[in-house]
Amino acid sequence: MQHPETQYLDLMERVLTHGDERVDRTGVGTRSIFGSMLRFDLSDGTVPILTTKKVYWKTAVKEMLWFLTGGTNIQPLLQENVRIWSDWPLDSYRRKTGEDISQEAFEQRILEDDSFAAKWGELGPVYGKQWRRWMGADGQEHDQISTLVKTLRENPSSRRMLFHGWNVPELGQMALPPCHMVYQYHVTSDGRLNSLMYQRSVDLLLGAPFNFVGATALQLMLAQQAGLTPGEFVWFGGDTHLYLNHIDQARAQLARTPRPLPKMALAQRATSIDDYKIEDFAIEGYDPHPAIKADVAV
Repeated sequence: MQHPETQYLDLMERVLTHGDERVDRTGVGTRSIFGSMLRFDLSDGTVPILTTKKVYWKTAVKEMLWFLTGGTNIQPLLQENVRIWSDWPLDSYRRKTGEDISQEAFEQRILEDDSFAAKWGELGPVYGKQWRRWMGADGQEHDQISTLVKTLRENPSSRRMLFHGWNVPELGQMALPPCHMVYQYHVTSDGRLNSLMYQRSVDLLLGAPFNFVGATALQLMLAQQAGLTPGEFVWFGGDTHLYLNHIDQARAQLARTPRPLPKMALAQRATSIDDYKIEDFAIEGYDPHPAIKADVAV
């Protein structure tokens, strides 16, 4: 039986070998293909935390928990030692002030100075805002996550169990428009919760591994809240790319042999979807190859 991670490595090989090389928004350049799909079976507790390099899964889960708060400021992330969103506000601060501040110094000011954080740590109406506080034309806020949980519990055969973040009027206010933009759910007759995530833009080396973890962690939380068991996680990629400064790292990862995927479980049942903490997530059997360092394209 083929190792589930092989499909990710095959996709990376395809992008590397057949990707269309072109200039992108960041100026770094990419090799890109359009349209890709991966499937992972979560029913035995196995989750797609890649083993051909170390994935900092706690960081990915903390990010997902932050999305669920509806937050849009990096200060709470930094308080959890999550620095994956710092590049965008830091770049904005440098451009607007002309100050060549280091990332470490910038993050420290965000942590220590609430007024500085309120001004310079804000990302605009990104993921959490759209998921939990989508502003309708009627002036009413819509909590897509609460609606999803309610539907999973009360009408699990619905074909309308989804949420998304592509709020057209607010895209220009976002530090980065949503990449993983649509999530849809499906419940089988025997009580398994399947999920599908569509990602319009995929940084295959750095972004996708985190997105796999975040989406499956969310699937576990939703399943528990609705009294279901996890089923299959289906991932779709639109513009699936490797940055040109990630080529060597991709080749290094492709030279490694996958190890058994770990299992993830929730240590306890939270009262609501809003009450999960990082301590509620338990990982068993994660033995990855060493981490592979690469720069984020901003």
